[in-house]
Parts: sequence; C-alpha cells; structure tokens
Amino acid sequence: MLSRTADHLFWMSRYTERAENTARMLDVNYQTSLLPQSAAVAQVGWEGLLSISELMPAYKAKYGEVTPHNVMDFMVRDENNPSSIVSCLHAARENARAVRGTLTTEVWETLNSTWLKLAGYLKTKDFERDPGAFFEWVKHRSHLSRGVAIGTMLQDEAFHFYRMGTFLERSDNTARLLDVKFHAVESDFYGAASEMDQEYDFYHWSAILRSVSAFEVYRKVYRDVIKPECVAELLILRPDMPRSLAASMNEVVVNLKAVSNSHSAETERIAGKLRADLQFDRIDEILSTGLHAYLTQFLDRVNNLGSRISRDFLMPSAA
Repeated sequence: MLSRTADHLFWMSRYTERAENTARMLDVNYQTSLLPQSAAVAQVGWEGLLSISELMPAYKAKYGEVTPHNVMDFMVRDENNPSSIVSCLHAARENARAVRGTLTTEVWETLNSTWLKLAGYLKTKDFERDPGAFFEWVKHRSHLSRGVAIGTMLQDEAFHFYRMGTFLERSDNTARLLDVKFHAVESDFYGAASEMDQEYDFYHWSAILRSVSAFEVYRKVYRDVIKPECVAELLILRPDMPRSLAASMNEVVVNLKAVSNSHSAETERIAGKLRADLQFDRIDEILSTGLHAYLTQFLDRVNNLGSRISRDFLMPSAA
C-alpha cells in the first residue's frame, strides 16, 4: 500500500472534480430549462439528472415530487447527499486536512478558502438569485485547485494518484452527462425535424457543449451546424478534447503506468484495453449499436477500474 498522502490526494481530487461536474450537470439543466419547452420535457430533464446520478431513491425519500427547486437544493446544499456540491467540497477539504503537513501551502489554502467561501455563499440569497453564476464559481474554484496542484506539487507517486483521481471522476461524469442528455432527446436521431425543432436542438446541444466547455472547440473541429452524432464523437472519442472519455482514459493510463508495481499488471491491462477501445471505436458503430448501452458499459468498466486501483494501491479507509 502507498502512503496515506497518495490515498487522500486521490480522493481529494475525485471529490473536487465531482463537485465541478455536478455543477456542470445542474447548469446545463438550468440553462435548457430556460428554453421554450413543455412542462413534461422539462420534467424529464430534472428526473434524468437524478437517475443518472443514481440518487432518485434518496431524493424521493426526502422530497417526494421532483421539482427544479428541490433538485437544486438536494444537489447543491444537502449535506446528507454525498454527491451534493457542499458534501463533495467538504470531503475534498477534509481529505486535504488529513495530510495538511505534506501539502503545499497553496494547495491547502485554495481548498480551505473554497470551503469557507462556499459556506458564506449558501447563507445568502445569491445562489437563488443567479444559479448560473454560482455554478460558474464552483467550476472556477475547481480549475484553480487543479492548477495550483499541478503548479506547486512535487510530481511523485502521490501526484500521479491525484491526477488519476481527477480523470477517473471526469470520465465517469462525462459519460453520465452524455447518457442522460442523449437519452432525453434520442428521437433527434430519427426522422425529419421541423424548423422549430431544429432551432430548439441548436440551443439544447449548445447548452450541453457549453456545460463541458466544448462549444468553441466544436466549432473549431467540425465547422458545421451542431449535430448530435458530432457532439457524441467529440465527447467520447476525440483524444484532443480535454473532457472527452478518450482524453480522460489517456491520462489514467499514463499516470497508472508511472506508479506501476509487481501487482498491478492486470489493472494496467484493463485500463489499457479501455483506452484502446476508445482509440479505435467509430461513432457510427457506437450509435448503431446503441449509445445508452455503450455508455452504461463504459461506466461499469471505469467504476471497476477505479475499484481495482483502490484495492491494489490505496488504503480503503481514506474516502
């Protein structure tokens, strides 16, 4: 087993990334809810967010009916929800505090100040007045935390596990975001759409791309109208798109190789095969066999990989 520093940094990075991705998923739901649409379509979006996060039973037990206000409350400030933004940032800070003496001052102060500012943020009405601005703040604090860590930490084994945690979590959350959004509009792949439908689709897919900071990247790569199949290709198979599944798995494999030991051959093989599949898959083949099935299988595989890494290298009590 590695040092407890590596263990805590692995989970610190996962929780920070999870908070950011929760903010991204909530933001795309909030932005698309502002578009002209029926109440039924809007309801599908909010229910889908809970389902893809596997939180519907916990939500129903506390709130019952699914409403935008309650989903926001549950996913942002509910301390009993381990995937809420407040829970994730608290867990990231506690993992950092557990190894405070081995962190750089900049890393600790960034995480600690994020937690303190979050507590103040949620005591005011700022979140309710402008949810979009709050989600941008969460994303910015995650970027800042990641940048400070890369810029100040010694690039030893603990650093490689910090990076692995980030990209395992990112791949999981990108797959979940894609799955819930494509599932909600899967009919877009079939039949002719009206002019109004096409206009709605543009704003819908634009919101999804912006939620993963990919709108400008899409325009640069495809130079075309926004098409669902191109969105899927960009976020699944493009290794030069920072939040894609392919790019995330590239980083996992590189950092896993850097901490390789005599017991990790099978874990490295599983990670390498997952990366190879993403490298050689084609988007038309994925869509023809079913995007939902593909992403569900990917989530199973990446979660299995994360479990193997924890079991092979890390101390199980740190999370």
